[in-house]
Amino acid sequence: QVQLVESGGGSVQAGGSLRLSCAASGYTYSSACIGWFRQAPGKEREGVAFIYAAGGITDYAASVKGRFTISQDNAKNTVYLQMNSLKPEDTAMYYCAAARRIPIRLYDPHEYNYWGQGTQVTVSS
Repeated sequence: QVQLVESGGGSVQAGGSLRLSCAASGYTYSSACIGWFRQAPGKEREGVAFIYAAGGITDYAASVKGRFTISQDNAKNTVYLQMNSLKPEDTAMYYCAAARRIPIRLYDPHEYNYWGQGTQVTVSS
């Protein structure tokens, strides 16, 4: 049984930082992709950052590039999302997701097989 558990969310002021963690169990990182998505009230779920487990290649949405960094610790089966220079528009529920196979459409949530329960990030101005 694959489980993804997010943590690290919270409330910060604009300009602040948070680090989200996604701990996986029952999952092999060696040949898959892990992503962070977010969803604000009334909006669609959107892809934020992705990392290919084999090789560590990353990809970022334009809205977060230069501010967010995704990384992985294979020994701990954990993926992190370091979020700096946070803006009010970053406020959302953040989810990590894992794909068994390399996604054809990286930012499409339907490409991902496993999801965590989410962690709330709130950025005040």
